[in-house]
Formats: sequence, C-alpha cells, structure tokens
Amino acid sequence: MEPVRPEFVPDSSLSRAEMEALQREVAADAEFVDRLPFDSAAVTLLTDPPDATGSTQSTLTAEPDPEPTTETEPPIIAGVDQSFLDDTAISAIVALRDGEVVERTHAVTELSVPYIPGLLSFREGEAIVEAFGTLDCEPDLACFDGSGRIHFRQAGLATHMGVVFDLPAIGIAKSLLCGSPQELVDNRPEGWRTPVESTDAVDCPDGTTIGYAYQSRQYDSGNRYINPLYVSPGHLVSAATAVDLVAALGGGYKLPEPTRLADSYADEVKSTLSDS
Repeated sequence: MEPVRPEFVPDSSLSRAEMEALQREVAADAEFVDRLPFDSAAVTLLTDPPDATGSTQSTLTAEPDPEPTTETEPPIIAGVDQSFLDDTAISAIVALRDGEVVERTHAVTELSVPYIPGLLSFREGEAIVEAFGTLDCEPDLACFDGSGRIHFRQAGLATHMGVVFDLPAIGIAKSLLCGSPQELVDNRPEGWRTPVESTDAVDCPDGTTIGYAYQSRQYDSGNRYINPLYVSPGHLVSAATAVDLVAALGGGYKLPEPTRLADSYADEVKSTLSDS
C-alpha cells in the first residue's frame, strides 16, 4: 500500500517550524466526517465465553443485513502500533476481516527524531509508512495507537497517516494531549463516554468536539480504577462514529482488538530482534 499524498509523508529532516507547518496543511486536507466504505453500525466484536484456560476468543465481524440487497464483504480493519528497541522503531500492522487475522506485517527503521509532544508522526511515521508499504491487503479502516484530531494542530498520528494514505483512520490514545473533557473522567463505569472539546491550545474554535474520553474497561472494586481511552477521528470519520467503532471493537480488554493485537505483535517482533 503506497501513499496517496506523498507530499505529506513525514520528513524527519524538517525543522520544528516546518513540521508544524506541514501538520497544519495535513489538517486542512483532513475530513472529520463519515466517509467510510462500510456500514459502521454493523461492525461488532463477538466475544465467546472463557474456555477452560480462562482466555476468551474474540471475533471481529460485520453483522449481516437480515434482508441483504447487495453482496458485500466484511470490512478489513487494521490495527497499527509501535514498539522501540534502542534507536529503532518497530511498526506493526495486524489486519482483521470477519474475525480472522488476514495479514500481519511490520517494518523496522532507525529513529531520527526524539519524542516531542505533538510531533509523534515525525518520530514514528517513517516506520509506519514502510510497514504499510509491505501490506498486501487494503484496509477499510485503520486504528492507530495515538491521537487524531485531539492534537494542537488537529493533525495527530492518525490524522497524518490517514491523510497520507487517504484512509479512514481513528486515533486511540492512552493519555490526553490537549483539549478538555466535558465531565470529570475519574472512576467512570465501563461504556461511559464524554466529548473532548477544543481549547485555545487547539487550532480550531473553542468548544469544538475533537474526540471523546471513553471508558472501555473498569474494575468492579471502587478501590482502584482504569483510566479512559481518548478517541479521536483521524480522517474520513466523525468523532461520534470513531468512539462508536472503538466501543464495537472492544474485546474484553482496555484496548480495542485491532490495536491490542498490533501491540502484541510489535512486542513479539521486538523480542525476536532482542534475541538475535
């Protein structure tokens, strides 16, 4: 899979000012509206009861229309996550269709940019672009470990990569980069969500819904709690649909199944490289 907008591919040789300017160009081309090639309401993750070992088996699928009018294949949904080993980045992609892993691929590149909040796509983008270049299937949606529109310039990792490949994309972050949740997020029940609104730190009018805080899992005990995920549209999907899809893709863990599997695969590759 090759970039559709190669002029937006992250370039680590740019100055910080040039990187931020490129992000603003990416954001101007991003579409935070629903233009998905499948019915988002039909996507569901079926989780079987635990087996004798206590594990669960999750199935990502699209529910069939009870009165189908056309023959459609279930969407391919790709999870993308990164791991790091010394001065290298490992980008892992796991693609699922109808509950089956149809492809796993990865790329390993040298890191040339330090971690700078708001410039994650320039640190990890090279490995991600190379990983997509080895992908044989064409995803209908990509779920990234990182932010989308919840970003100072509305161009987080998911937005940047979504625009580069003109691919529907969602950002799923474990911490909040910017913006303000409408409600306090502490100790919320599983399934709870609240909009994240822009502030004057974000390049859009104050009060714009740029994503959601979403409580994917929670402990039964009140003595400790799991932090929410921060879900935002990357490209060709709205904020409301993005969080609905992440909820539908949950498989009994904090992370949705596509990115959870990508995270596991990235760690698997890292372990193999460490042993070699």
